[in-house]
Amino acid sequence: MRAMTERSIYIDDFNYDLPEERIAKFPLAERSASKLLVWHNGTISERRFTDLEEVLPAGQLLVFNNTKVIRARIIMHKPSGARIEVFCLEPLSPADYDRAFAVEQTCEWSCIVGNLKKWKEGYVEINFEYNGHSEWLRAWRLDEGGREQRIRFEWSASMTFGQLLEHLGKIPIPPYLNRDTEQIDYTRYQTVYSKFEGSVAAPTAGLHFTPELIASMHEHGFDFEEVTLHVGAGTFLPVKEEDATRHSMHTEHFEVRLSTLRRLHAKWDAITAVGTTSVRTLESLSALAWRIRQNGDPDLEHTVGQWELYDIPSDFSGKEALEILIEYLETHNLDRIKAATQIMITPLNYQFRIVRNIVTNFHQPKSTLLLLVSAYVGSEWRQIYDYALSHDFRFLSYGDSSVLIR
Repeated sequence: MRAMTERSIYIDDFNYDLPEERIAKFPLAERSASKLLVWHNGTISERRFTDLEEVLPAGQLLVFNNTKVIRARIIMHKPSGARIEVFCLEPLSPADYDRAFAVEQTCEWSCIVGNLKKWKEGYVEINFEYNGHSEWLRAWRLDEGGREQRIRFEWSASMTFGQLLEHLGKIPIPPYLNRDTEQIDYTRYQTVYSKFEGSVAAPTAGLHFTPELIASMHEHGFDFEEVTLHVGAGTFLPVKEEDATRHSMHTEHFEVRLSTLRRLHAKWDAITAVGTTSVRTLESLSALAWRIRQNGDPDLEHTVGQWELYDIPSDFSGKEALEILIEYLETHNLDRIKAATQIMITPLNYQFRIVRNIVTNFHQPKSTLLLLVSAYVGSEWRQIYDYALSHDFRFLSYGDSSVLIR
């Protein structure tokens, strides 16, 4: 990791008072009925989310994250009766997401375990009915981890692990909602364009879009593309270090198709990222392209480092990065690029190379997501949040939205 010695980021400078009653505990009855704060080069105004097509510059290419939230929380029990919650975070064996959900009989995942102190040895299980038969799912801890545990699952039913989660699991709504998962969360904590399973948290900026709004924007000259980044539980981790540059970012896996890269290149100066996960995916592409420029290879075995983008020369443009990636994939007869990223976008002179505008919700105090917003709007993040707090905007995952344009 690059040693950030030039400057520090004092996380207390990114704190604000968020009253509990301002956190949206449930979604609105209609997805697109939310309020929209518009920040345009320092000017703040208020609209409805359905006005997005009137607010954004004409001809924008909006980029969605099409990941799908999995039913990652499984309630199991020790043979003694102790209740154990297993929260699936990331597949380990097989490690590929597509294979991880298609496998039968056994697999291994990195998990967070609730009531871990009650699970010293042996297995935990859940018994259930499937196709008229009594079946079981059992789990073993394979090693002693810190926050995350390596868990091996075995099950008796003739079903894939993806089907098993769909049958037994619960949608993992954010911890700050301080409530149990309810039926409405199974539909409303997914975007209407979600496709590929793998996230344990929704890309919430996209929750406001409806098929009708997308169709209307199409008719008015907007284009849409999709990337995939599987959102990890680390997105909810607060920055606990006094100096935020000492915070260790979590790893998230992403995928971008060659056809998407071509569209991005064609519209490289008119790209609007829907959500911070889309921002992180798009900006990570520059790091992979720079690796190719330097070494002839994107080195996909190694995660894009937390500070890697800060070491790229300022004259290396997003357009050039996209050209390099397109040429690499075409030369190697590949239809997509798969990688992982730990990038941390902060106000430390971060240079946005691909993203022009951002649609995003309102984030927690002292979070890496708030640092990302500050990297884009500068110190005006505080005016934006003061306005939202004083004008009855709803905050966090099920809250209202903003669009940031410069």
